[in-house]
Amino acid sequence: MNLWGLIDPLLLLDVLFAVVLGILLFSRVNEPRTLWLLRGYLFLVSLAWFVQRFEKLPITSKLVDALVLACSLSLAILWQGELRRLMELLGTGRLAVLLGNPQKEFQATASTVAQLTDAAGRLSQSRRGALVVVDMGSDLRPEDFLYPGIPIDAQLSSELLLNLFASDTPLHDGAVLVKGNRIISAGVILPLSRQGISRYGTRHLAALGITERFDRCICVVVSEETGTLSLANQGRLERPITSSRLLDLLKDLSGGVAGLGNQKPSVGSTKSALKNNETLSSSRGSVFKSPKEPLQ
Repeated sequence: MNLWGLIDPLLLLDVLFAVVLGILLFSRVNEPRTLWLLRGYLFLVSLAWFVQRFEKLPITSKLVDALVLACSLSLAILWQGELRRLMELLGTGRLAVLLGNPQKEFQATASTVAQLTDAAGRLSQSRRGALVVVDMGSDLRPEDFLYPGIPIDAQLSSELLLNLFASDTPLHDGAVLVKGNRIISAGVILPLSRQGISRYGTRHLAALGITERFDRCICVVVSEETGTLSLANQGRLERPITSSRLLDLLKDLSGGVAGLGNQKPSVGSTKSALKNNETLSSSRGSVFKSPKEPLQ
């Protein structure tokens, strides 16, 4: 008896492609609730495929198809941001981002973390508004922003960041894009998030907006009104934080980078962290008394 004669090659290929696609989807989902929704949707799709193979169940087949269609529309509404990002990545041919294989030159380094923490602490101390986007593998391109900014392409340093966010410079209102240990551009205008519009200012909404669309980038935000430090990651904002807390978060998000665990913050960063604690203590009253922060 020939076993291979009983197996339909097209059916085997169909199942193989479906399994690979399912594994790819599950590997890119981190939130439990999203994972549950995806499992339920894939179960319905599998059920519809199984029922359609039996021509003697036309009513059941129609009902399952209608249920799958209704769920597809619901998921399209719930995941409109993710689907938009998926189409953007497919349109630009960035398959490495979809497959979760970021290029190494875009990953944060120990020097990046130390310099960024030092600059953020000093900006917080002087209450100068700032927004720094760190690309950790999303391969951000000019078309991902509302305005790509002015090309800089310079070695990252805390002094250069301080100069870019000086209040008397034309680039201080935009964001600075960092890839690896280099500053790519400044004065970048980011897409705004729709969540927390009544709670956050423009800088915080921009940080949430870009991290909602790209999960392999983070944003460091310094409030111009209070000097409060914040960190945005995957559409979530942690605030207020100190310089030392920012250093710990950046280390965690940059896990696996060689030499990062042994990297120590500079003396300036340590002093900024201590002074920033005092600044936060004096400003927390203004931060939590008013739920609405002015546009920054």
